[in-house]
Amino acid sequence: MSDQEQAKKPKKPSRSQLRSASRSFALQAIYQWQMNHSSVNEIEAQFAVDHDMSSCDKTYFRELIYGVSSKSKALDALFEPFLDRSLSELDAIELATLRIGSFELSERLDVPYKVAINEGVELAKSFGASESHKYVNGILDKLAQRVRREEIAARRNAK
Repeated sequence: MSDQEQAKKPKKPSRSQLRSASRSFALQAIYQWQMNHSSVNEIEAQFAVDHDMSSCDKTYFRELIYGVSSKSKALDALFEPFLDRSLSELDAIELATLRIGSFELSERLDVPYKVAINEGVELAKSFGASESHKYVNGILDKLAQRVRREEIAARRNAK
């Protein structure tokens, strides 16, 4: 293959890019689940038909939507103490974003806490109200202090 042909060939997305795309689709799917209470199976099937999911990690997308939907009450209980309003007063996008972030912080220890927080902030910037990313950042940061205490301490001691 010539240099020109290689230059035209699109780069394969990185693992982090695939996961970011998975989170974006998962946010939309969880939002839909929260709003219309469809089954997660139906929503997953609809996403497979309606969206080009070739640029995402489909396994991770599936883990997020099934994990968040099946553990939503426990996830809500994790971050609810840090809210300045009731859970029912949260914007649906903020709620879905906080659930994904809480799931990653509590269930996916392979995802560094900073990544979970940053991805939540990016989702809020992309889909939420103008200042919701700051709110999401504050809540997920406080939750990380609680559920990832050892990881945060190790990171501080390494500096």
